[in-house]
Parts: sequence; structure tokens; C-alpha cells
Amino acid sequence: MTVQSLPFTKPVHPALVTLALAMGAFAIGTTEFAAMSLVPYFARDLGLTEPQAGHAISAYALGVVVGAPIFSVLGARLSRRTMLVALMALFAVGNGLSAFAPSYPVLLAFRFLSGLPHGAFFGVAALVAASMVPSDKRAQAVARVFLGLTIATIIGVPAANLLGQVVGWRYGFGIVSLLAMITMALVALYAPHQSSDPDASPMRELGAFKRPQVVLTLLTGVIGFGGMFCVYTYLASTIIEVTRAPETVVPIILAVYGVGMTAGNLFWAWMADRDQDKAAIIAFLWVTVSLALFAMVVQNIWLLGLDVFLIGFGGGLGTILQTRLMDVAGDAQALAAAAHHSAFNTANALGPWLGGMAIAAGWGLPSTGWIGAALSIGGLAMYLLTLTLYRREQRQTRLKPCLA
Repeated sequence: MTVQSLPFTKPVHPALVTLALAMGAFAIGTTEFAAMSLVPYFARDLGLTEPQAGHAISAYALGVVVGAPIFSVLGARLSRRTMLVALMALFAVGNGLSAFAPSYPVLLAFRFLSGLPHGAFFGVAALVAASMVPSDKRAQAVARVFLGLTIATIIGVPAANLLGQVVGWRYGFGIVSLLAMITMALVALYAPHQSSDPDASPMRELGAFKRPQVVLTLLTGVIGFGGMFCVYTYLASTIIEVTRAPETVVPIILAVYGVGMTAGNLFWAWMADRDQDKAAIIAFLWVTVSLALFAMVVQNIWLLGLDVFLIGFGGGLGTILQTRLMDVAGDAQALAAAAHHSAFNTANALGPWLGGMAIAAGWGLPSTGWIGAALSIGGLAMYLLTLTLYRREQRQTRLKPCLA
């Protein structure tokens, strides 16, 4: 099954479309990752402890988990271009309001609001990108959109953090709102004018969850990606408290992670377009080994930096899973594509939670590497199970005409 290609009613310029979609990914990536680095600043300003302020990160993630399926279902009859503009408008409003939040409860509400359009935007953007290229180039097309998110970890996050230090944390959210408005203009100008699918309906989209392959692929992402988030969440603390490096090194190491993720995003997409299953299995093994190494190299900042690059490189696994969801979703493409980001953010909650339990139990910050490696092995096991069941289904489908 391939991505549903709706007809274009006007000429399409793929490079400009990709730029518009990647700009939205850049805005989303900036607010998702930069919010973590702004926690100390709004905690101080609002009179909170850092653990209390950290709930704002969870509120955003919850918004992503809730919003992705809801907006995909409600927007089933809308054209993809209209859907993208509407989602980015809501994202702009949520981040703009976050910049003016007068109290912490209000900030929590606005961060939840900001997260609602996240998953659906990425899901629709992935479908638009894939619809413009031949079937054997889909993963690379999706990867180019995701470049916006990975580049955000190199440029957008440090810039937002610097704004938080110099002029206040509110400006970090304000800049994201401005980026969202620029994205709206670019999408309105350049996104393909595809007519809506006349057969689309909320019930058809919900049918994605009746497909075992969709559910199993989502579970693979929840478990497999939890490991990377387990390490990333506690990376700054590990650098300062275990490696004993100065705080000024933290943004550099975070940028190294982003460079690795950007390179890996392109590499794994290229490999997936040649052999998707082989790419996924090797990527899971790569992530498992690099996370296990983390626990062994935390005492040396140079080895730690190299390993962080390797962990980030494995992040391109997300593109593989996104593309696989397109293959197994049938005619419920929008919901399946968006649900990938619900799974991604569920992993964002699972990994840090398990890592926090290990740290609280006295295992120390380096133990996040072992916890992460275990989750990655779990993701690989889930993928192999999914693949085995898929191949069994394919064999049964081929046998049915013969038996009849």
C-alpha cells in the first residue's frame, strides 16, 4: 500500500513546498526542545521549583498525544493545504499566549494548547511531501521535512535559550509564534492545491486503529524511542554532575546531538528507500549500542560528545517508522501519520519516567544509558514481532486464491 496521492490542481514546486513544511517543523522543534532549556527561567520568574516547572513540558506532550488523533479525524474532509494552515494558526496562537501567561496554571493551559496541532501538522506534512515524489523516494521526502526539526535542535534551541538568558523566557515562545505565522504564509503560497478526498470521513480515519500493523508500529515507536528521551532529558545534569564539565559546555553537546540527528535523518531515510526493514533493524541496533556506551563514557567529555553524536544519529529511525505507517495504514493515512507523533511524545514521557526511577533508586545518572538501551532492545523486539506477523499475513493473502 502506498501513500494516497490526491490530484494537484496547480503546478507544484517541490523545493518551495518542502521549505514551507520544514519551516513549520523548525518552529515545532524549537518550542518542543527549547522549552526544556527555558524551565529554569520561567521557574524563577513564576516562583516555582524546577520539577514543578517541568510539568509545562508534560502539558505540551499531552497536548500532542491528544491533539494528533482528534485533529486528524476532525479534518478528514479538509484539503491538506487548508489543514496545514489551520494547524499552524492554532500553534501560533498557543505559543503567543504562552509568552503572555500571567501565572503558572495559565501557562500550563497554553502549553497544552500549543501541543494540540503538533502531531497532525507533521502527519499531514509527511503525506504532502510523500505525494510529490515516486514511491521509492518517499522516506527521503519525509526526511527533508523533518530536517526542520533536527536543525531546530542545532540553531533554534540555542537561540531561544539565549533569548531566555538575555531578555526573558517569554521571548522564546514569542519567536516561535512568529515562526509559525511565517510558516502559514509559506504554506498558503506554495503548498499543493490538492482537492480533498471525497471519500474521506472521520470513521474511515478511525479505522487505522483496527489495523494490527498500525498499532504494533506505534507501540514500536513508544518503546524504541523512549531510550533516546531517557538519556536526552538528563543529559545536561549528567554533563554537570558526573562529567564535571562547565555549564557552558552543555549547549555545545546539545548542538552535537542535533548535528547527529540531522545527519542520521538523511542517512536512514536513504537506506529505508532501499530496504525499509533492514534499515529499521540496523537503526535499532545502532541506537542500542550507542545508548549502552553512554553509561561507560560519561567521565570523559570528548568520548561523551562523540557518543551523543552517535545517539542523535540514531534519531533518524523516526523517519523509517513514519514511512512504514504510510505503508500499512491503508486509506486512513492522515490519522496513522499523525499518531506517530503521539507515540513519539508518549516515548518522551516513558523514557524520562523510567530514567527518573533508576536515578531515584540510587543507580546514578549514567544508568539512563542502560535504561535507554533496554528500551531500544524492546523496540527492536516489537519491530521484529510486527514484521513477522506482517509477513505471515502476506503469505495468507497470497494463499487464499489458491485455496479457493
